[in-house]
Amino acid sequence: MAVGGAILVAVAVLSVAAPLFAGDALTMKPAERLRPPSGVNWFGTDHLGRDVFARTVYGARVSLIVGLTVAILSVSLGLLVGLLAGYFRRVDAVVMRLMDGLMSIPGILLAIALVALTRASVTTVIAAITIPEIPRVVRLVRSVVLSVREAPYVEAAISGGTPVPRILMRHILPNTVAPLIVQATYICASAILIEAGLSFLGAGTPPEIPTWGNMIAQSRLFLSRAPWTIFCPGIALALVVLAVNLLGDGLRDRLDPRLARRM
Repeated sequence: MAVGGAILVAVAVLSVAAPLFAGDALTMKPAERLRPPSGVNWFGTDHLGRDVFARTVYGARVSLIVGLTVAILSVSLGLLVGLLAGYFRRVDAVVMRLMDGLMSIPGILLAIALVALTRASVTTVIAAITIPEIPRVVRLVRSVVLSVREAPYVEAAISGGTPVPRILMRHILPNTVAPLIVQATYICASAILIEAGLSFLGAGTPPEIPTWGNMIAQSRLFLSRAPWTIFCPGIALALVVLAVNLLGDGLRDRLDPRLARRM
């Protein structure tokens, strides 16, 4: 967990401080195209003479923004719907049929369709990735609510006439925090990968915005001549996704009482 957290903090700091040291990621210098890594261009240049290091660092911004925003939105919306579905039996049937319908549609296809129907932007990509993630959170929260709702202290609160909002906030919501934190890390990693895939396919963020996916897509024809143009963003993508998953696994081990006792 410490390793994953350290990598994410380092990447976040680099992306935020990029204007101070990374240089210009958009300026094209045809005379310097496909130059190998050097002291001037640490990761070399691409087919348009743009600095690969600067573009890789700025690309981290998009990936982290998309990953964190999708995780926050999907967990927030999924938590609200899951609490209602798990506690109110009449709402449960309708909500779960709707969630089953959303889960039956491949997430990447739904994302591509939504992006194709609207203007390409980071906001559209975030919405396209968030929608398929919500049902997974709803099912997780609902399962927790159904198990906790049968607990003696919750039944006693219901019998005593405790208001429903108080029961949900005081007795049920705290039990969802640990699994939701772990789920949020996996959603973040998945969102980063999906955003890169959409950008690679040309259905993600606009081409003028540096992202790891469109960097790989734009440089794939130059793999044999300039492998650094693909390897650098590709390694960055793999490293960040690995770091998020390591963080999620570590949090799961710490927050799950059964696993914590074995450690």
